[in-house]
Amino acid sequence: MELGAFSVSLTVKNLEESRSFYEKLGFETFGGDAAQNWLILKNGDCIIGLFQGMFEQNILTFNPGWDANASPLASFTDVREIQRRLKAQGVGIQTEVDESTTGPAHLFLADPDGNLILIDQHV
Repeated sequence: MELGAFSVSLTVKNLEESRSFYEKLGFETFGGDAAQNWLILKNGDCIIGLFQGMFEQNILTFNPGWDANASPLASFTDVREIQRRLKAQGVGIQTEVDESTTGPAHLFLADPDGNLILIDQHV
């Protein structure tokens, strides 16, 4: 099962302070919109998202259909197929994808320790 590009989505108190801090570690802004309180930063293959006021805890994020540069992949495992496989293995899904749809969609689940995982397909 291919989950696509991986990033950590961090909830931050001050977007500008966090951006400045991570730039000192060598990250560069890769995407996002500071006016909407979110940025995506990249350092090599490491990707982090900074989100101010959007959610309560950090989230592990996977993007089916994208490589680490947010470029579409020729083939990938669709989020609906990922959901079917997870459910078949007894993994609980907190927010499910409508399997009658196609294209962009997302699902949420949590690991045994309560860490949130977002599988967020944009293609």
